[in-house]
Amino acid sequence: MSKPISRFPVPEIAALPEDIRTRILTVQEKSGFVPNVFLVLARRPDEFRAFFAYHDALMGKPGNLTKAEREMIVVATSNANQCQYCVIAHGAILRIRAKNPQIADQVAVNYRKADITPRQRAMLDFAMKVALEAHTVGDTDIAALSDHGFSEEDVWDIAAIAAFFAMSNRLANVSNMRPNDEFYLLGRVEQQA
Repeated sequence: MSKPISRFPVPEIAALPEDIRTRILTVQEKSGFVPNVFLVLARRPDEFRAFFAYHDALMGKPGNLTKAEREMIVVATSNANQCQYCVIAHGAILRIRAKNPQIADQVAVNYRKADITPRQRAMLDFAMKVALEAHTVGDTDIAALSDHGFSEEDVWDIAAIAAFFAMSNRLANVSNMRPNDEFYLLGRVEQQA
């Protein structure tokens, strides 16, 4: 018996506005399935567009943070926010981007013991502070990142990713968003042609 992917109604893909339907079908073609977040958020087209525009601006941009490091931020902070969907989904993306089948589990469970660099640990220390106690962020936190080679723009990116996914985590938890089964094996086992 298939479990629902959300506690809220999920629209049919065919009934969605063309731009949203096209985006979802493009993702499906590329990955072989439709991540449930697309279906759950599609119930409100304007918010879907805004959400994914900001997501893409943060996660796909060039910069000093690698795509894998951006995913590390999502996995660590989503675990702290107890967001099953984001830990599972972005854990899969992290495994793929890092080309490491173990990294996502390590980062999710306890990034301080994960096989990551001191620079990445400092990045995640700051991201966790933003996710859990942003009101305490001060100049010493910024200086600590600077000591690891992070620029002012990098600091903004780390903070923005942690903040954006804090919002995403809350929506996923409130909607009871279910991770796709496909995410569990991505980046762990070699894909069959």
